[in-house]
Amino acid sequence: MKSPSKITLVANLKTSEKLIESLSEVFPDHKVKLLKIKDSSPLGMNLELSKKVEGRSRPQENYYRKYVREFANYCGLLEDEMHHELLCKAFGSTTTPTKFGDKRRANKRSADVNPKEYSSLIETLIIVAAEMSFAVPPPPTPEEYEDYAHG
Repeated sequence: MKSPSKITLVANLKTSEKLIESLSEVFPDHKVKLLKIKDSSPLGMNLELSKKVEGRSRPQENYYRKYVREFANYCGLLEDEMHHELLCKAFGSTTTPTKFGDKRRANKRSADVNPKEYSSLIETLIIVAAEMSFAVPPPPTPEEYEDYAHG
């Protein structure tokens, strides 16, 4: 049996109070926010737990977003439209019939990829852009990441 990658626990009002009390002890810096959530939840709360995964770095995302924006502008697309196109090229896509016609959906969302997969998304951007005569500079080295660290 495959272990779940996330679980949602539903707590009634009484259990919610105990939950907030316990979380406040473990995360004292968040006590005020936790109490506000409890106070605004008269029916109880849902607690979603999921495994921690290594995500893309901020400089990696800033680099990608900068050049997706520029390449999208070059192609006459919106940034989100270009991002969707690149996701489909990098990870494949499926076409789903809807009442609005067929919709192409990427097999993976960028929020669900690890740093290595995100790098392949960046490589896809560079290759597709080059095929359309748009130059995207190679990704920065780790020493150069600081230039992209703050967007």
